[in-house]
Amino acid sequence: MAGRGFRDLRVWNEGMDLVEQVYRLTRDFPKNELYGLTNQLRRAAVSIPSNIAEGQARTHLKEYLQLLSTAKGSLAEVQTQLEIAARLSYITPEQLKPILEQADSLSRQLYAMRSKLAERE
Repeated sequence: MAGRGFRDLRVWNEGMDLVEQVYRLTRDFPKNELYGLTNQLRRAAVSIPSNIAEGQARTHLKEYLQLLSTAKGSLAEVQTQLEIAARLSYITPEQLKPILEQADSLSRQLYAMRSKLAERE
């Protein structure tokens, strides 16, 4: 899509911030989770800004909309996996709350962005 680069998008930057937070939180996960929940959570988090960037670089609006939907799906994965981590006591409720608030904010931004772009279709 023509216009600003993906690095200029607030939603991409928020996605990058979430990735940083996920990596920080998962540093202290049990070592036996390295190839389990830790890896899964990190991959899902990385997928969010990656799909936003890829979508913004696409030529066709439908592709962009699809990749924004994929980013939103990855965000839902991250939220679910964070809840699992809390249930397994890998993170505390105090650690969970702000990152879920951050994820909820990002979800609203993705929804608004996708809705606005879909109006052009």
